[in-house]
Amino acid sequence: MEKVISLEEAVDKVEDGMTIMVGGFLAVGTPPNLVDALVKKGVRDLTVIANDTCYPGVGLGKLLINRQIKKLIASHIGTNPDNERLMNAGEMEIELVPQGTLAERIRCGGYGLGGFLTPTGVGTIVADGKQEMVVNGRTYLLEMPLHADVALLGAHRADKYGNLTFWRASRNFNTVMAFAADVVIAEAPTLVETGEISPEEVIVTGVVVDHVVHANGGCC
Repeated sequence: MEKVISLEEAVDKVEDGMTIMVGGFLAVGTPPNLVDALVKKGVRDLTVIANDTCYPGVGLGKLLINRQIKKLIASHIGTNPDNERLMNAGEMEIELVPQGTLAERIRCGGYGLGGFLTPTGVGTIVADGKQEMVVNGRTYLLEMPLHADVALLGAHRADKYGNLTFWRASRNFNTVMAFAADVVIAEAPTLVETGEISPEEVIVTGVVVDHVVHANGGCC
């Protein structure tokens, strides 16, 4: 199976109204060329699952200011005043999730689990509308898994089969998102032949990566 595709072919797989996961932490590990291509395409009404929306005009901040995101599920928005403005104006739905909880919800979505119990958020607004369970005298929230139509990952290096490496902390949410979407697309500035990345270096296996985009000037 030929996995290497162009940016245009990649964004053609994202349609209006889809749920997408985008890797990164303040744009570190976010695939910049894929995001720019989505902005250019103008796809709308997206539900975006990500750690954050970075800064104005950077990373997912571009999709945000272009009003392409209908709902955001994220850990924090404090570094992007555009995000705060849209939230306070009621112009975009936002679900804020504690960072560890967000990562675990994504992991559950990727590993076929029905959810998990956590004490994080008990007794706060995080618990609103969620089922509580008492185990051994301690109260937990039942957090549900997250899954996406498409996951967009920012890698440091990829081979033509889709095996990925990441530069230091840029792996962040990319590693769990790789398992939690129907279609997984990775962008990397360096593309090598299959087999040139040693097994010891592989962080995300090509088995779960559907497509690879070789884009110069990538994130990592």
